Amino acid sequence: MVRIRLRREGTKNSPYYRIVVADGRSPRDGKFLELIGTYDPKKQGENYTIKLDRAEYWIKNGAQPSETVASIIKKIRRAAKKAAAAA
Repeated sequence: MVRIRLRREGTKNSPYYRIVVADGRSPRDGKFLELIGTYDPKKQGENYTIKLDRAEYWIKNGAQPSETVASIIKKIRRAAKKAAAAA
């Protein structure tokens, strides 16, 4: 199964993650299909970026997001909805 998940990078005690689309059988930091965003848990405020159109494409084609990635996608959708309502 294809998963949308975090790939850990950075140094010891300073994690930095990339949001990737990968085969569920590949290791956490192994081979991936596509890089769609980033996540920095040490940064305050908006600490993530993601290509929402690519994430939605993969989800429509059967990819399952991890819990953390699902919450990031949910936050971005909520922000986009708020921005559209304000405009």
